[in-house]
Amino acid sequence: MAIAGTNITLDSTEGMDKITTVEKVTSPYHSDGSETLAAANIVSTSLSDTNEEYFFGISNNSTPTTTEWNVAFGSTSGFGAKIEANTKSETEAIYKQYSSILLSPTEVTGGFIISRNNSLATAPTNAKVASGKDTEIFVLSARRTNMKDRINKGTWTVALSGSSTADAKLGASLLELTDDSVNGTPTATPVGDRYNIVSGTAGTIVNAASDRTYGFFYPDMGIMVFSAAELSASIPGKGANKAETVIFDKAEHKGFGFSSDTNANEKTALRFINCLQPVGAKLSFRDEEDQVSAQYFCRVKSGQANFSNNPTFVSGSENKLRNDKMRGNPQTFITSVQMYNQNQEMVAVANLSTPLKKNFSSEATIKVKLTY
Repeated sequence: MAIAGTNITLDSTEGMDKITTVEKVTSPYHSDGSETLAAANIVSTSLSDTNEEYFFGISNNSTPTTTEWNVAFGSTSGFGAKIEANTKSETEAIYKQYSSILLSPTEVTGGFIISRNNSLATAPTNAKVASGKDTEIFVLSARRTNMKDRINKGTWTVALSGSSTADAKLGASLLELTDDSVNGTPTATPVGDRYNIVSGTAGTIVNAASDRTYGFFYPDMGIMVFSAAELSASIPGKGANKAETVIFDKAEHKGFGFSSDTNANEKTALRFINCLQPVGAKLSFRDEEDQVSAQYFCRVKSGQANFSNNPTFVSGSENKLRNDKMRGNPQTFITSVQMYNQNQEMVAVANLSTPLKKNFSSEATIKVKLTY
């Protein structure tokens, strides 16, 4: 540290001349600086045919080439994809990929165990979870550059809409989902804390996970895994369970009633985006980052910083004080603090809001806060 031409060494031991704090700062998630991406602005990102066999992007119609989210559909049985001899289908690959990323090694084989809802007994046949794992999942994943360190828990809402029964008219059902971090204790996983996805908005729970769990939320990864059984039980869609290729924004495909066909790529992931199309649907999120602040206490003792390197401070070849009144008691005004690392490289400059008077009869402590 340099003050008024004086080098002062700081004790960077935590708790001595340095105190470090970490503050969580949140901001709107989406690229345009907004928290909510409403139904009217949601479009499917244009991707190559090869990519669309695995996932689809979600964009704002004002910036259609910028992907805000990705959506994928996974199935242990390869539903919604064409199964070739001696190979795994795209939907099988998706399920295994997210299982290996999000689950512990001992859980991978067992898969995602999300749904424990007895009401599924009245759901479409392919939406039942009799026991064990959810064999079909929808996955919503954030864009890393948008989410910063993580997705802010307890503040987000995913609102989905579509037909509540196979014969109902479009928009008959609105399903609002959030996480249970406000009440629930997180489950530890290899990729950080995991929370349940339940009915509610912005962290306010309508029905607890013990009543009905729609999925798992991994804030550090920016990933939400939804039980396809639960979603299709709530919003099956008109014409549910038909073996056909899903078309973006088509009325009959605004529901989660996927088919068990394994003869073609049905683009099942598009069902999730289609259920973000009706009025009332939305994606509302905030990101979160850890902002580290280091506070340095620069202590200037009575015998320090009483002279200046400024050429106007002295005069003549003998470097006598220019102002005779300062003889025996020179005075300076501290205006800035320069911070150096151990290699004597300047890393920061702190400017004081008002000059600080300094002489042999005074001491000073200047607090410099660095945030990064």
